[in-house]
Amino acid sequence: MSKKKEKSQDQFESVENALSKTEHYIEENQKSLTIIVLAIIIIVGGYLGYKRFFETPKENEAKSQIWMAEQYFASDSFNLALNGDGNYLGFLDIIEEYSITKSANLAYYYSGISYLHLGQFENAIEYLKQFESDDKMVAPIAYGAIGDAYLELNNLDDALVFYNKAVNTSENNFTTPIYLLKVSFVHKQNGDYKKALETYKKIEKDFPNTAEGRQVSKYIAQVEVLMQN
Repeated sequence: MSKKKEKSQDQFESVENALSKTEHYIEENQKSLTIIVLAIIIIVGGYLGYKRFFETPKENEAKSQIWMAEQYFASDSFNLALNGDGNYLGFLDIIEEYSITKSANLAYYYSGISYLHLGQFENAIEYLKQFESDDKMVAPIAYGAIGDAYLELNNLDDALVFYNKAVNTSENNFTTPIYLLKVSFVHKQNGDYKKALETYKKIEKDFPNTAEGRQVSKYIAQVEVLMQN
């Protein structure tokens, strides 16, 4: 027999042995494998059933319930937006009754902003911190609102932390210069005029065509005067 035929024969026998071992393993462990397969089917089926028959209906129901609270929020009726009007749910009810939904997550944001407008700054911080978003506009605004609440509580250190988060989460011409201006303000309140000036200069350099960029020169002049005193 040639070496080529011997090699082919050896490979065939190796494959045959491997198949035999696999068949033997399956025969010996058939019960366990059956249980594993059934468990996978149950888990996947349970997940799909949960999504279809529980989570999706809950999500749709929450969307239908939150719209009136959003209307009250848009008209600055923040107490009604939070607590409802007796006929429609408020944001706090949405959070409680539909906690697993995207609407409940959004309700945390609306609740935090509502409390901020009502001057209840601790509540504003509590609810805004539970809001989750990777949206490039909404996420910075949520962080900035937490910063505003801390600033109202005269907690400059935490205000600075969240204003910086608002800046760093997403760079854009709308939110970034707003919160850079607030970062500068806190630095100035802390007497750190050098950092305040650096931040004002960043607005001037990177965002010259924004409302903040067009007015920042007067703030730069003010800080430069303070640095000379």
